[in-house]
Amino acid sequence: MKFLYLLPLLFTLLLSGCNQEPQARQAKFYAFGTEIDVSLFGVDAEAANNTVDVLEQSFSNVNDTWHAWHPSTLTTINTAIKNGESIDVTDDVADLINLAKTLAIKSQHLFNPAAGKLFELWGFHGDAWFESRPPPAQTDIDTWLNSHPTMEDISISNGVLTSSNPMVKIGFGAFAKGYAVDVAIDALKNQGITNAIVNIGGDLRAIGSHGKRPWIIGIRHPRQDGMVASIALKGDESVFTSGDYERFFQYEGKRYPHIIDPRTAYPADQAISATVLDTNAAKADAAATALFVAGDDWPNIAGSLGIEYVMLIKPDGQIEMSPKMAERMRLINNQKPATIRPIEYASNS
Repeated sequence: MKFLYLLPLLFTLLLSGCNQEPQARQAKFYAFGTEIDVSLFGVDAEAANNTVDVLEQSFSNVNDTWHAWHPSTLTTINTAIKNGESIDVTDDVADLINLAKTLAIKSQHLFNPAAGKLFELWGFHGDAWFESRPPPAQTDIDTWLNSHPTMEDISISNGVLTSSNPMVKIGFGAFAKGYAVDVAIDALKNQGITNAIVNIGGDLRAIGSHGKRPWIIGIRHPRQDGMVASIALKGDESVFTSGDYERFFQYEGKRYPHIIDPRTAYPADQAISATVLDTNAAKADAAATALFVAGDDWPNIAGSLGIEYVMLIKPDGQIEMSPKMAERMRLINNQKPATIRPIEYASNS
């Protein structure tokens, strides 16, 4: 997660080209090192601008609590874990850690927020993640693999957090954006706003509609300019994508993306993007990471997580979708037809 930079948030009115009917009010600002777009429909200028302080505060609170390397509540927790100490946590902190733990277990730990030391080994825990460098030494990789830190090494009881594994280092890079979007949407709802999109670097949650039509969003192509697909959202839905095309470094001609497979401790290589639709942004964010890591096994992990809408793009460009996603996702730019793979749900017997 990047440090929080907030610029003055001013809403501008978007107009239709022909009849000049108001369509939406839109604002842009920066947080988590990326641009955040907020679009509101059906509100006047005063109501829109009254959301400025609310949105700034919601993102600032998330950043102050969960930043992975600047001083925060999270860094304090990680120091206690490293030192083998227990630490008091507030109810909201405990709730989010327990949610991450639940999602990690359901993902068979392919979403592994306890793997902060592994991302540190690879140089992705810092502001200079893009700089060229050699991969970690195999001895360091093996040390991490042998310690096998997972969220199951963390327990919280009566407001006190402890860990049985000092190699645990919590990092919510694959989770915090979704959580921040959920917080922002809740803040907007509390202001009486019912039609909006909060888009953080291409990942988003939308509520309501754009007047008489749904919010329609595009999915970025992982290897070409433009979009690979589009989808119309219904009511209250989140769309999150994990891909290998934004955060990576190169060394001696080889590309190392930031999504690490905790089973091998090396960058995942069975997908180039994974897109998830769900009602909850934090869950969609975590699931997109887990399914990207899962690669060919994504139908099984999706079933375990309870995710029904998935689109995954393989390294050879082949697009795979779950049946429900195929019903709603529209491929564009002459893409080849997607392969439909049903979600694999565990038997109850």
